[in-house]
Amino acid sequence: MSVKSEIYDWLQCIVVALVASILIFVFIGRVIGVIGPSMVPTLEDGDMVVMSNLFYDPKQDDIVVFTKFSYDSNPLVKRVIAVENQTVDINFVTGEVWVDGELLDEPYIADLTRRQYDIEFPVTVPPGSVFVMGDNRMVSYDSRASAIGMVDERCILGKVYAVIAPLKNFGAVS
Repeated sequence: MSVKSEIYDWLQCIVVALVASILIFVFIGRVIGVIGPSMVPTLEDGDMVVMSNLFYDPKQDDIVVFTKFSYDSNPLVKRVIAVENQTVDINFVTGEVWVDGELLDEPYIADLTRRQYDIEFPVTVPPGSVFVMGDNRMVSYDSRASAIGMVDERCILGKVYAVIAPLKNFGAVS
């Protein structure tokens, strides 16, 4: 085999690998880093997660990655509490979150929801939007604040499926 054909074979392999990687990350899944403590204990600052938007339709309890450039240039990671046409009410004295009159069972939260920002409750989620909150309710800046507010579904980059790094946190996310 000549040197030219050997180089050609290597270049061909590299190009195929690059094209395959691009297609996978664009259409199937992406890796993104979690910034900040707002999703503790479910996700920690610095966790690398795999997310995908392939055939994705937001559902209550999903952990999603979204953009809100009016607030931050980095993608944000939060949990969907309610979807369009659902009504969210929060009792900041008891720390309870209610959606459509039903108390949410939230075993994943770090603390009860006692921190209030500038949104008045109850609030109904408009069509094409979701209401999100972090699992670490005392430090999370989320849909309770007008700076983030309701998240347009078109701004959702995808659903988080798993943590891939660090290895101590490796596994599926729920």
